[in-house]
Amino acid sequence: MNVLVIGSGGREHAIAWKLKQSKKLGRLFISPGNPGTAGVGINVDLDVNDHDAVVGWAKKNSVGLVVVGPEDPLADGLVDACEAGGIKAFGPSKAAAKLEADKVFAKEIMRANSIPTAESRTFTNFADAKSYIASRDEAVVIKAAGLAKGKGVIVCDEPSDGILAAEKIMVEKAFGEAGEKIIVEEKLLGEEASILAFVDGRNIFVMESSQDHKAVGEGDTGENTGGMGAYSPAPIVTDKVMDQIVREVLVPTVAGMARNGTPYKGVLYAGIMLTKGGPRVLEFNVRFGDPETQPIMMRMKGDLLEVMLAVCDGRLDEVDMGWDERPAICVVMASGGYPGPYVKGKEIGGLDDAGAMEDVVVFHAGTATAEGGSKIVTNGGRVLGVTALGDDLKAAQARAYAAVDKIAFEDAYCRRDIGWKALR
Repeated sequence: MNVLVIGSGGREHAIAWKLKQSKKLGRLFISPGNPGTAGVGINVDLDVNDHDAVVGWAKKNSVGLVVVGPEDPLADGLVDACEAGGIKAFGPSKAAAKLEADKVFAKEIMRANSIPTAESRTFTNFADAKSYIASRDEAVVIKAAGLAKGKGVIVCDEPSDGILAAEKIMVEKAFGEAGEKIIVEEKLLGEEASILAFVDGRNIFVMESSQDHKAVGEGDTGENTGGMGAYSPAPIVTDKVMDQIVREVLVPTVAGMARNGTPYKGVLYAGIMLTKGGPRVLEFNVRFGDPETQPIMMRMKGDLLEVMLAVCDGRLDEVDMGWDERPAICVVMASGGYPGPYVKGKEIGGLDDAGAMEDVVVFHAGTATAEGGSKIVTNGGRVLGVTALGDDLKAAQARAYAAVDKIAFEDAYCRRDIGWKALR
C-alpha cells in the first residue's frame, strides 16, 4: 500500500521511519518532508491547505492511506476531505480535533464526563480576566484557547504575572487568533507525563509512557519550548498509575466524545500531571507528541501501518504490538536563541557519523538542503532529535549524548540533562 505522511518535523520523520519497516508498505511519500524523510521515502511538495489538491494527488498516485502529522491540518479538516474522497486517513475528524484546537471545548468534555483536571474559568474579555486573576492569591496558569504551536501556556507563580500573561495573549496578540479566548487555571503541582493511545472510536490501545522536557534550560528552567527532549518509559507511570489514567481519563474521554457526536479516531495524547490527589489532565493533543514520538517509535516492535489501518477500520482490538523493553531517549539539538529569534542556514556536520552508531537514529526536524543538495543546513528552532536505545536509561542517555557530540553546527544548543527526573 502506498502511504502519504503530511508534515515536516521530527515527529513525521519518526513516523515515516517506522512505517518504512512495514511489509505492507508500497511507496512512501512525505509532504513536504525534510532531508531526513528523504532518506526513507519520497518528499513531495503539496499545498496541504488545498484539500482538493491533496486528495487529487493521492488518488493519482494510488495512495491508500494519508497520515496527518501536525495539528493544523487536522483542525482544518484534512482527514474529512480525504475520507470524502474515498481515501483512508489516519487522524481525527475536524469536529473531534477540537479536543486540541479549542481548549474550551476540551474543558467542556472533561466536565461533562467527570475527567479529573484543573479548576478553570474561560474569558473572552481582558478586563474580566484581569479582574478575576487579581482576585486570586495563588499561582495561575494562563492558556490561549486555540492552537499556538505548543507555546500558548504561561505558568505564573504570582497573580500579577498572570495579568501580564493574559495581556500578552489577549491584548498584544502574542499567539494571534489562538488567544481570542483564554483559560485561567489553578496551577497543579506534581510531575508531568505524556500518555499516548491509539483510538478507533471505541477501542483504546495505550502506548508506552513517556515524559518530555518543555523548558529550554537545564533543571526544567526558563521559557517553555515545543520540547527539548523526551524519554520512554517514564518510571513515575507505574502499572497502577497507568491503570488509573486509562480508567479515569482515556475511557471516559473516548466514550464522551462518542456521546457528543464527535467520535475519536487516531492518536489521543493526554498530558497528565501526577498530583498528590491523583492524575489530572493538563491538556489533550490530537496527534503524536513531538519529541515523545521519537523514543516511542524507537521502542515500538509492531507494524505501525497495520495499526493505523486498524484504527481507520475500527478493528483496533484485532492488532497486537510488542515493545522493546530497553528505554529510549531523544535529545533535541536546537538553534542558538530558540525559543526566541534564531538564524537559519547553518551547515550541519557529523550526521553520518552519529547515524552510524548502533541503536541511534538522528531524526530531522528543522533542516533543509543547500548548494544543490550537497549540504544540510539548519531551518528551524528545533533542528534534530538525536534518539538512542540503551539497556537502561543511563546507557540510553550516554549513547544519545555521544551521538550529539559527533554533530556540529554554529550556535548549536541542547540540554545536557534529558532524563534527569527518571535518573534521580
